[in-house]
Amino acid sequence: MLTRPEAAFPLALQVRSSAGAPIGDVFAFLSGLYFRGKLTYARAFAPDRAFVITPCDGLFTLEQRITIDTIRRFAEVDIHHEDERFRGPLLRDAMDLDDATGGAADAILLGSIASKKYVEVLGSVFGERLLFPEAFVGRGDMSRGGLLLRAAREGKELDYAPVIGAVRRGKRPPKLVPIRGILKDSGG
Repeated sequence: MLTRPEAAFPLALQVRSSAGAPIGDVFAFLSGLYFRGKLTYARAFAPDRAFVITPCDGLFTLEQRITIDTIRRFAEVDIHHEDERFRGPLLRDAMDLDDATGGAADAILLGSIASKKYVEVLGSVFGERLLFPEAFVGRGDMSRGGLLLRAAREGKELDYAPVIGAVRRGKRPPKLVPIRGILKDSGG
């Protein structure tokens, strides 16, 4: 929808322009509730320290702009820990980030913890400092997105645990009680 020449809504016009659109907004549009939750949560608790993992360009700040050509290039890459086009740039940027913080900062992963695609690469750099929201265990994408939106709305950061050695797949927790207007309030 974003890439269709006849799409005339603001984000489509931005992404098709030479200036592009913020990657956070583009990914939230393309991915729906889960990424919208990650974006809202990151903007609430770490707006100047949050990054988007890209398919082939490593880490981008939330506001870094991408164009339609970037989206097309991203679509050509398999997001898999063994695909060097994904792994190499992510590993490079994670190591640079770790060096910039003196190897002392924690890294909070709001992406998938059940597969190796992020954990394998980021865990090799951050080790025990790679953390994730404990409440993610057993939740699907939509539930994690809702959880993140709720936490941002309430101004309450989630509790984190190290990814390495954690139970990353577990019993499904009870469904979140719907909050009327949560998507409207979050900009979605």
